Amino acid sequence: MLGDMYLQKFVDETTLYNDIVLGHLLPSHWRGPLPHYFQTWLRNYLAATLIYFVSGFLWCFYIYYWKRNVYVHTDNIPTTKAMLLQIYVAMKAMPFYCALPTLSEFMIENGWTKCFSTISEVGWFTYILYSVSYFVLVEFAIYWMHKGMHDIKPLYKYLHATHHTYNKQNTLSPFAGLAFHPIDGLLEAAPHVMVLFFIPTHFRTHIGLIFFEAIWTANTHDCIHAKIWPVMGAGYHTIHHTTYRHNYGHYTIWMDWMLGTLRHPDEDANDKLK
Repeated sequence: MLGDMYLQKFVDETTLYNDIVLGHLLPSHWRGPLPHYFQTWLRNYLAATLIYFVSGFLWCFYIYYWKRNVYVHTDNIPTTKAMLLQIYVAMKAMPFYCALPTLSEFMIENGWTKCFSTISEVGWFTYILYSVSYFVLVEFAIYWMHKGMHDIKPLYKYLHATHHTYNKQNTLSPFAGLAFHPIDGLLEAAPHVMVLFFIPTHFRTHIGLIFFEAIWTANTHDCIHAKIWPVMGAGYHTIHHTTYRHNYGHYTIWMDWMLGTLRHPDEDANDKLK
């Protein structure tokens, strides 16, 4: 009984999120009969789509129009046609992307993971320790998942090549961040769910990190080298899109540095001048 009461906390929290996102969009008599997990998927779909478009449009407006020719040279600004194509690819995949957080919430609500409901249950020190462990394991797993997409030729040909259609500065934009084959996008985000079986994780932190991916990937495809060590920012990721052999990491450069696949933007710029 205690276990069921504890798991109900997760159900109550996801129900609250569903009410916040769907409450003003669907009348209660329409939404009420829908299964809880379908409501969760629909909430995730609407929230992810909103985050994708708001972050993408604001960032494009800032770097391509308001600060035109400051961060990105005019010759390297992608065309409207290229960005619309990226949006088309991303939106085709979005319903599948949103199945991942829906699945993770289902597993959490049924007690299959090590998630905990509130930080007060473990204390701030332990929460930080768990969060760092989560971060390190996700960083490790995404590196190898991404590298595998390149090294295993059928995976690259049939899945990852969709994303590498954008292989020059003037074809990359914040909207390219989610322009993946849906299976590719799911596999590369899967470590966020896999880690829940090994590391005790704060539920709200997990949900926040999954949705932060939409903002993070927009940032890493804007071609601006922010020079914030050890962040794997757009300066590094642009090199990945042009050489295909470097900078497979996600949030940081550590995995690439340890395994010899790191290429620094300054080093790349010097080579081009020779």
